[in-house]
Amino acid sequence: MKKLGLLFACILMMITILGGCSNSDEQSEYEISYVNMDGTTTYKVGYDTDTTDVDELVDEMLGLLSEDPGQIEYKNAIPSSVTLNYYSRSDDELTIDFDEGYLEMDTVTEVLCRAAIVQTMVQIDGVSYVAITVNDAPITDEDGNVYGFMNEEDFIENPGEQINMYQQSTITLYYANEDGDGLVAETDTVYETSDMSMEKVVIEQLMKQPETKGLRSVIPSGTNLLGVSVMDGICVVNFDNGFLNQDYSIAESVVIYSIVNSLTELSSISKVQISVDGETDIIYRTAYSLSELYERNLDCVQELESSPQTEGEGYSSNN
Repeated sequence: MKKLGLLFACILMMITILGGCSNSDEQSEYEISYVNMDGTTTYKVGYDTDTTDVDELVDEMLGLLSEDPGQIEYKNAIPSSVTLNYYSRSDDELTIDFDEGYLEMDTVTEVLCRAAIVQTMVQIDGVSYVAITVNDAPITDEDGNVYGFMNEEDFIENPGEQINMYQQSTITLYYANEDGDGLVAETDTVYETSDMSMEKVVIEQLMKQPETKGLRSVIPSGTNLLGVSVMDGICVVNFDNGFLNQDYSIAESVVIYSIVNSLTELSSISKVQISVDGETDIIYRTAYSLSELYERNLDCVQELESSPQTEGEGYSSNN
């Protein structure tokens, strides 16, 4: 009997542990949007509650978004440096007001914070739109345009599981010229599946050697792509530290803008940030801070006098 009791206790413990690890096997009533530890995308975790009052739910979820979840895979979306002043509701519109700490976030952190708040709050029955203000002033983009009321459709991230169907696309990639002092555009036909983001296709294709003779990939051989995410027009590309293995025969500006220009050819991307192992507090060589957001720059783009192109088979996301 003691052995049976011990066996039952062990089984019960395993069930408890396995149940605690899962956040996706069972459908939860809500999903709280946290931020992954690399700070590159939101991380949704299932959440159930007995609370039904709308205002109490807003309080509860704002608390979850602000508190450290104590996990190694994700962190709170609202940084501890940001303080909630108040929130108010009018019909199905929720306005959340923060102190000036909100304006001190870097661009990527702010976009992820804003996305997490909106994605979480619009799940509440009675909240369809969310606006964020700072000391009663509406937040704006870098051009001074007011964001206003937002819903989940304002934040499109990479889709989840979808039917794997191939589709053909044409992309423009920028490779280093033979001397490494300029960029040359190459147009490629790629084949990707519906569950793979185009930005990932672009980077993985850019990591290969180009088909055009006399051109070179700027990304060091052996570099691994850890992740690519896009939100609010900002693409964050995360490489491992192989990216820092320098090929000094290629100018640093050529390396940076090979990646930036190739990604900004996609209509969904206007700015790019590069990180290494999730870190952006890095100066690439001498002049390029990875904490900066880089925009399209065609100053170093050149024409190739002769560009014989080999017949390629394109790209498949199954490769």
